[in-house]
Amino acid sequence: MSEPLVFLNDRFVTPSEAHLAIWDAGVVQGATVSELTRTFGKRPFRLDDHLDRLCRALSIARMKIDLSRDDLSDISHRLLEHHAALVDAEDELGLVHFVTAGEYGLYALGRPPRREPTVCAHTFALPLAEWVPRREHGVRLITSSIRQVPPQCWDASMKCRSRMHYYLAQREVQDRDAEAWALLLDLAGNVTETNSGNFLMVEEGNLVAPPAAYTLPGISRATVSELAEECGIPFVERDIPLDRACKAAEAFLSSSSYCLLPVTKINETPIGDGRPGPIYRRFLNAWSQRVGVDIGCQKGGTRITHP
Repeated sequence: MSEPLVFLNDRFVTPSEAHLAIWDAGVVQGATVSELTRTFGKRPFRLDDHLDRLCRALSIARMKIDLSRDDLSDISHRLLEHHAALVDAEDELGLVHFVTAGEYGLYALGRPPRREPTVCAHTFALPLAEWVPRREHGVRLITSSIRQVPPQCWDASMKCRSRMHYYLAQREVQDRDAEAWALLLDLAGNVTETNSGNFLMVEEGNLVAPPAAYTLPGISRATVSELAEECGIPFVERDIPLDRACKAAEAFLSSSSYCLLPVTKINETPIGDGRPGPIYRRFLNAWSQRVGVDIGCQKGGTRITHP
């Protein structure tokens, strides 16, 4: 087969055969939990951690699926192995899992609704080339008037696709700067996360992150914490007022897709000297050594040297 496969509910199908009902709860209510895993050298990175988090999210959302965690792992490896043979040698893959609450009975037409959760997994080629200029020149962040969803609404540890706040924040920011990314504050005005990943900053020799209670505890953020320990840099969780974030020695973003990207400006204020900093470069090199892939050099990027 010369096209990727998609796992949908109980079987593998082609992308053209993969359909959700228009009355699926993921469409009607946005009731969907999800995960994104990436590969290095076509091998999944921390797949077990992603599946563990998916299972926790299913428990929080009270969704029960018939597949075991081992079943999900086997499905994941089959999808990645199949798709890896279809892409170029230098390409990497993203692996998506998502589960919806099933079909919304009130809107169902012509047949009984599927009451069981909808389970899907699929792969795609990561847009590595798109991150090259941001990796080399940094990301500009702009705070939005749209605030982070407070933990009273749902547990921040549950990765879900109810992301209208991300969408609105990014649209607002792009009206001001088409290349900028949205930085969301909590109701008290503290930095939480961006529309695409966790926010971290370097202050007085510490690596500082917002409290996990207010942001998704990212698996890539956990990787950065481990790298910080290896490098002898203390990792601290605490509230980050916006003015302190703007005064940080360095700042960067972590996400499963792009791993790390430097932040070089927040609301027109340069971070540090306005260029990717030495701690960012040190962490990216350490991450590259861990996975056996020079992340900075992928798809036309240049080697990120540690000073």
